[in-house]
Order: sequence, then structure tokens, then C-alpha cells
Amino acid sequence: MVRKHYTDEFRRQAVDLYESTPGATLRGIAEDLGVVRGTLRDWCDMFGTGKKTAADGSVIRSPLKHTTPAPGPVDGETPEQELARLRARVKELETETSKLVTEREILRRAAKYFGRGDGLVNRFQFVADHQDTFEVKRLCEVIEINRSSFYAWQNAAPTREQRAAADAELEARIRAVHDDDSTCGAPRITAELNDGVDVEDRVNHKRVARVMRERGIAGYRRRRRVRTTIPEPADQKVPDLLRRDFTAPAPNRRYVGDITYLPLSDGENLYLATVIDCYSRRLVGWAVADHMRTELVEDALKAAEATRGSLAGAIFHSDHGSVYTSAAYARLCADLGVIQSMGAVGTSADNSLAESFNATLKREILQDHNSWPDETVCRREVFRWIVRYNTRRRHSSCGHTSPTSYENTASLPLAA
Repeated sequence: MVRKHYTDEFRRQAVDLYESTPGATLRGIAEDLGVVRGTLRDWCDMFGTGKKTAADGSVIRSPLKHTTPAPGPVDGETPEQELARLRARVKELETETSKLVTEREILRRAAKYFGRGDGLVNRFQFVADHQDTFEVKRLCEVIEINRSSFYAWQNAAPTREQRAAADAELEARIRAVHDDDSTCGAPRITAELNDGVDVEDRVNHKRVARVMRERGIAGYRRRRRVRTTIPEPADQKVPDLLRRDFTAPAPNRRYVGDITYLPLSDGENLYLATVIDCYSRRLVGWAVADHMRTELVEDALKAAEATRGSLAGAIFHSDHGSVYTSAAYARLCADLGVIQSMGAVGTSADNSLAESFNATLKREILQDHNSWPDETVCRREVFRWIVRYNTRRRHSSCGHTSPTSYENTASLPLAA
């Protein structure tokens, strides 16, 4: 169970579950309960008895705290009074032990439910499935839900069943349309279902989309190839000053840059513009936006100028994308004293350093995933990776040091 706060009672139960389960490990019990292994260890240090049940059922000692010894006889107490007090204490301990055993069993059974997630529905369903074995009040206390909320959920069961049956009937109708034409998506299927029916029998397109999503029904969608290099005829020809030589004698002399797309799970993209120093491979300037207008590459170059202090005399090499051949970008380069350089049209090898950087970024962040879940996560992870790339990631061309470390071994003159 994923929680932010745990009561002392829950912690004691977790420790008791670990100590009493034959052959149990801290890692295994922690995973069952959905807590961090180190957290469970701290609880054991705090509430543990110092005893552990081995795999063969025997009790062994563990490096945990021991319980405090039972208090001795009270001064002036008669044997009969001492016996009565001890009997009351035994009864109290038996009640507490019975309570802990019950709670431990509840937690043990609840583990498999919460392994599927800690949603309220899973908790409610667990109570419903075990209310004939344990008291509802005790179940709700252990897994921390309100009894009133559980009973409200339980009373709504007929409505949920009715809705599930209606969704199943709608699914059958959707599949009939989809089987006839598998290219249909939710809008076209909705139109097909509503064709010729009365207004009160029409189905909402959002409901159709939800049922299709939950049942794994989707129309054919060709994976689109995102073009980030859109050529545009320039007023003036820009020569290739690098000729595929992506080296520099010192920092702040030669830069390469490009735009790459950052795919999001909803089918949209963010775009990253880069300015990379050929000497150290350091990403000196960058910008992220939801568009590929000229402002994107301008912001990246301005960021590089802010990092270096001046770019006067430096060469910036790019492809023939429309943003790099625009008059606005040419003016910015002139204002900053940057000399533009461009490779041949349609030849990615003429800007391979920037292309390689883009591929490395996506490969190392996304790994086996195809996209980022949303814009916020994308921006955060790209920023984290760029910082690590500049300051910690070892680069082969830098003698297996980071770009910033490699630059620190050389002075940083202004570009000639």
C-alpha cells in the first residue's frame, strides 16, 4: 500500500508480520506492503522483539530490540493480589495478541489486492470479499478507509453492474462496426452508431472513446514521421565552414545545433533546439517549446550567448531548416557577431554531431519507451539529463571526462 503517513499501529503490525512469517525477508515483506525496505528496517529497530521465525519454523535471534522484561512484584502486594494482577495482565496480553494476529492476517490477505495498485476500489473490494471472515469495522481500520465510504460504495454496486452491462452491450456494437472496417476510430464509430437512431438512443462520443480505450479497440493510425528540418529558400547562400570537421582548437570557437522532436504520449510533441560546442561537446545553450518557430532557435542561441558572455567571431553550423535560414535568425547572428555555416541540403552527415547528440538524449532518457507521459515530465527529465550530460556524463571525445571538466582544463578565450 502506498501511503504518505503510517500509524504506529500499522508499523507494529508490519514488524510483527515480518518476524512471524517463516523465512520472510525484509525486501519481500516490504514489497508486499508497498513500503521501502529501509523504512521497514527502521520499524524493526523501533518495534522489533529481537526474534525472527526461520524457514523451518524455529525462532532465532535477530539484531533488533528486545522487549522490556515484565515488571516485578509490587511492594506490599499480597500473593492473591499479585495473582489477580498477573491474570489481568495475561488476559490483556491475550486480547492484544489476538488483535495483532487478526490484523496481521488481514494485512497478509490485503497484500495481493494492493499489489495491483492502492486505489480506493481495491480497498473497498477487499473489505467486501472478507466481510464474512472479519468485522467490517476492523477491516476498515486496518486498511484505513471510512466505513461510511465502504457502505456507500457497496450500496452503489447495482448501479455499477448496470453500467458495466451497458458498456458490454456497447462494446459489442462497437466491435461490429470495427470488424467491418478496422480503420474506424471513435469519431467515425460514434457517427455510425448514431446514424438513423432517435435522439434519446444516441451515444456520446466520449463514452465510445472510453469503452474503446478500456477494451483495447483502436482505429488504424499510421505513425507519422516528424520533420524538424523544413527547407526554405534563403536570400543569401551560406557556406559550409566546417566540412564535417567537428573539432575546435579551443572552447567558444565552433558550434553546431539542430532541432529535434520530443514525443508525448498524447501524440503531440515538444521541440528541443541545441547549441553544442565542438571543442568539448558541451551543450552551451538550449530551448524547449511546443513549436518550431524561429523564436525557438533564437532562444537557444541567446542562452548560449548568456553562458559564454560573448559569441563574437564564433561559427554556428546548422542544417537548412527554415528557422535557420530565416531573415530574423540571420539578424540575430549578426547582432551577436556569430558567423553562420550550413551543410548541404538533405545531408544529415553534414551535421552529424548535432544529430548524434539528439539520438543519445532520446536513447538514454526514453530507453525502452516511445514517448514521455506528459509535457511536465518531459521538460523535467530532459533538463535533468542535460545537466548530468554537461557536468557528470563522461564523453569519449573528452578523454572520458565530462564536457565541463574538459573545458576546465583549458582557458576560455573569446572566439577569434
